[in-house]
Amino acid sequence: MVAPLLGVHLARLGYSPGAIGGIVALGLAGSATGMLGTSLWGDRGRRATLRALAVLTVLGGLGAALGAQPLWLGTLAFFGMVNGMGRDRGGPLVLELAILPGTVPEADRTRTLAWYNVLQDAGHAVGSLLVALPAGFRALGASQGASLRGSLLFYVALVLCTLLLYLGLSPAIEIDRRAARAPISPAGKKLLFRISALFAFDSLAGGFLTGTLLTVFFQRRFGVDETTIGALFFGSRVLNALSHLGAAWLAKRIGLVNTMVFTHIPSSLLLCTVPFAPSFAVAAVLFLIREGLVEMDVPTRQSYVMAVVRPEERTFASGVTNLVRTGAWAVMPSLAGVFMQTLSLATPLFVGAGMKIVYDVLLWLSFRRLRPPEERRS
Repeated sequence: MVAPLLGVHLARLGYSPGAIGGIVALGLAGSATGMLGTSLWGDRGRRATLRALAVLTVLGGLGAALGAQPLWLGTLAFFGMVNGMGRDRGGPLVLELAILPGTVPEADRTRTLAWYNVLQDAGHAVGSLLVALPAGFRALGASQGASLRGSLLFYVALVLCTLLLYLGLSPAIEIDRRAARAPISPAGKKLLFRISALFAFDSLAGGFLTGTLLTVFFQRRFGVDETTIGALFFGSRVLNALSHLGAAWLAKRIGLVNTMVFTHIPSSLLLCTVPFAPSFAVAAVLFLIREGLVEMDVPTRQSYVMAVVRPEERTFASGVTNLVRTGAWAVMPSLAGVFMQTLSLATPLFVGAGMKIVYDVLLWLSFRRLRPPEERRS
């Protein structure tokens, strides 16, 4: 919900694409900082960490809804980890990914993480429909500014619901404090350095393609309103969710790394076709086909990382790999906004897609022979 609404809200306040990109970058930098703290200390109190992160997110949402000064918005975007990606990227993800693999046998790990992502994308899909809330408020007589602020306050209410769920978590999610302080092995460090470097490059590419900036692209290129964009993102989330289950099925047959690479490259090629579409309808179809492929690497990537490290290293591995991704995302939105403003609206799409193809080739060359336990046994 928040990514496209943030783009519309900031544009209404008169912010340029470059300034919008800067605020998105600050929010992602805050998410990266939260991930760092979670990866280092989250296992010492998983429930307390999740609750604290939810409180900070509430503060960030309040800042986005009520603030109009750039310094105020940027500061709360950072500390409140305001997410312009349109995806769940933050400290809670680190702990959730570390917790889930320990609840099932190795053979079911990818399927379990696939369902985790299905449920996330179901929320993403409903959130995309809620982008139409401002239109509903305006139909009731609210001004454009009030309707956008009210919608962002509703986002804050949703985050408070998440906090209530965290308050009900069982102590069973905690781990032994001695294991939480155990150092990562030299082999684990070497592996994480290699794979994190590749993930960082992929995320630099993803920073050109945030949900907020894609909203700006579709609005300025085709003149569509936030309701139409909300419907488009709803469709993309539905396809993302279905693709996670397809990824789990495919990974059992061709392996995790092959699934990651051979679904990701076609999605990048499809993205390059969107700017050439003669109408929004054609662009939407191309974009939705791309969305049906682009997320198939998510559960497979998560499962692969959790499989190739020791169980007691999972929180650290989850934190490091997601941290470098979010940190790299935080670098590029500002540059992408400048590209949109000075070169063309489509420049970030071409640059991001090209970088992602390079990443996929490097990933396959580097890790195709390092298989997770269930693939070695089969």
